[in-house]
Amino acid sequence: MPPSTPLLTMSAITKTFPGVRALDGVDLEVRTGEVHCLLGQNGAGKSTLIKVLAGAHRPDSGTITWRGERTALTSPIAAMRLGIATIYQELDLVEGLSVADNIHLGHEPTTAGFLVRRKDARASATRLLARLGHPEIDPARLVADLPAAQRQIVSMARALSHDVRLIVMDEPSAALDPDEVDNLFRIVGDLTAEGVAVIHISHRLEEIRRIGDRVTVLKDGRAVAGGLPAKTTPTRDIVALMTGRDTEHTFPPRPSPTAADLPPPVLRVEGLARAGEFTALDLELRPGEIVGIAGLVGSGRSEILETIYGARRPTAGHVLVDGTALRPGSVRSAVRAGIGLAPEERKAQGLLLIETVTRNVSLAALPRLSRAGWVDRAAERAAAQRATREISLRPDNPDAPVRTLSGGNQQKAVLARWLLRGCKVLLLDEPTRGVDVGARAELYAVIRALAAEGLAVLLVSSEVPEVLGLADRVLVLREGTVVHTADARDLDEHRVLDLVMEGSPAA
Repeated sequence: MPPSTPLLTMSAITKTFPGVRALDGVDLEVRTGEVHCLLGQNGAGKSTLIKVLAGAHRPDSGTITWRGERTALTSPIAAMRLGIATIYQELDLVEGLSVADNIHLGHEPTTAGFLVRRKDARASATRLLARLGHPEIDPARLVADLPAAQRQIVSMARALSHDVRLIVMDEPSAALDPDEVDNLFRIVGDLTAEGVAVIHISHRLEEIRRIGDRVTVLKDGRAVAGGLPAKTTPTRDIVALMTGRDTEHTFPPRPSPTAADLPPPVLRVEGLARAGEFTALDLELRPGEIVGIAGLVGSGRSEILETIYGARRPTAGHVLVDGTALRPGSVRSAVRAGIGLAPEERKAQGLLLIETVTRNVSLAALPRLSRAGWVDRAAERAAAQRATREISLRPDNPDAPVRTLSGGNQQKAVLARWLLRGCKVLLLDEPTRGVDVGARAELYAVIRALAAEGLAVLLVSSEVPEVLGLADRVLVLREGTVVHTADARDLDEHRVLDLVMEGSPAA
């Protein structure tokens, strides 16, 4: 099929859930061998649309044409048989199975229809992994033992184990470092050169410029633009389409305190280390200050935050709050001293998804909201609502299940928890992962406002521009060692990337 010929056409797709019209007449056209980028804020309808395409949801109305013929995607198996594979952001791999078993799950090579030919499955997996540039991944290894980047490759190998013509990739680079992103994009280029089409969903607009051919933008369940040229459409125009307002991706202004204005440190880290993860770290953090840690995935960034929080026990060193040393490896000691953590995996580690906003926000403050061992529900609800209103969490419904919130508002719920607790030090690990461009600006404003009120913030992010734009001071981390410390104004993205990849420890 020539590149200009539509491989997939979705016309006037609608999908309604109780009380919500998730898709309202959406059109999408994808051509053979192109990278078609799907953009939109959280809640715009992207997830629903790709689930319709994957056969997980049936549309209420509309038509789908595949390779020139009208079709009905009645199930994920039906979609896969047509050659449509979906790689979700939260990878649907079976951790207790091997790489080879995951790659061939549901279509294992068998003898007489029921005995799996293990040798053939491993050989096939080896070929697919080599095609993706990762021959070092052992097909016999358990998926549970693989790092995030290799799990992503296994998901792609599983897609390619079918006669796939279209791959949907939902935030594929979210957990990858720059080298791994480069390899991912090389793979995408190889696939499109072979005629495979890719639908790429990302909140990182620089990725759209790099690998995208065309862009479709969703807003409030509608396609507000389709087929825009990815490399030449101005960022301002894309953001305006996504958010409904003409805005740039900006950070709130930094204060410029003089030395006399700086209060004494609230957090002091002295010689903190964990064998095999990070070496001796010295750090001071003052009220009202935002300090960023920049480094590659696996450099020890998250481990530092978790050790300060007490979730990991250090092999050396101390953490002090207001001059008092915390008990090593004790979350209770850290929380009582005034430390809060917004973890990287907020859904798995930071939230009770089936509980309400009120319960999630009040968790850290329940002892203060209890009387004679019983939680005062009215006081809990009122306190949680005050905290969520202070940071503009939407919708303003304390009884809503937290799983129904967008990514940005789920993160606000975690921040509101520590605001209600009255913490002095806030540790933020990837605070905007999975958050759209409009909500990011709101989160940046919230974080800067909390710092202005005297909160000390220690921030980790994979996105160097985010660290440089939000932090006052930056620690550059390489292989567990701080190789450079500087005012954020004195660094740029190229300098930081040079340091994290090639830097040597600073004197």
